[in-house]
Amino acid sequence: MRKIRTVIIEDEIMFRQLILSTLGQMKNLEVIGEFGLGQAGLDCCLQKKPDLVVVDLILPDLHGLKIAAAIRRAVPEMLILVLTAHPSEQLPADLLALGVSGYVDKSEPVAYVLDAIKTIWRGGMYFATHVGAKRGASGGLVARRPLDVALTPREQQIVRLIAAGQVSKEIAQTLGLSLRTIGKHRENIMRKIGVHEVASLTRWCVKVGLMDT
Repeated sequence: MRKIRTVIIEDEIMFRQLILSTLGQMKNLEVIGEFGLGQAGLDCCLQKKPDLVVVDLILPDLHGLKIAAAIRRAVPEMLILVLTAHPSEQLPADLLALGVSGYVDKSEPVAYVLDAIKTIWRGGMYFATHVGAKRGASGGLVARRPLDVALTPREQQIVRLIAAGQVSKEIAQTLGLSLRTIGKHRENIMRKIGVHEVASLTRWCVKVGLMDT
């Protein structure tokens, strides 16, 4: 089995070591870089293009959301898992808009990081926090079940925008892509899911947890 090439960006040394020790339980995961500063970690991700980056939200030099946005523009297929000691009600929505596959509140057991990686590697989404999401969730662990089909992170990002009512031109402007590229993605998404119109696509998104009812 091919190993999951992973980069860790976390400025708290003890917590980073704890993550590394926990991830050592995954035989099919290889940490190819660990960083305490955001820019150095981002540079590594853009150069080496790992399968997964685990990034802290608050870093001394660069905010985790900026790192996620830069990665999503340059390497849309890279999986992103965010860690934070400062959860908020708005954070899940912000991360979903960036195409982040999940995040783990640092107040939760560190084993959740391992669970999150296993889930998002299967194509699912994973959110673990003690703070209820703005959409009115009751709090606690919010784990999205794996997707029924294997959509790439970019396709997941686009499908959310389609289901939210954006047309191709708006999506192209939002993501900085051409209309032709968005059209190809729409065709691939519809083919993979097995639907032919936006209404069915929206119902599918609700079913798998890519958007709220």
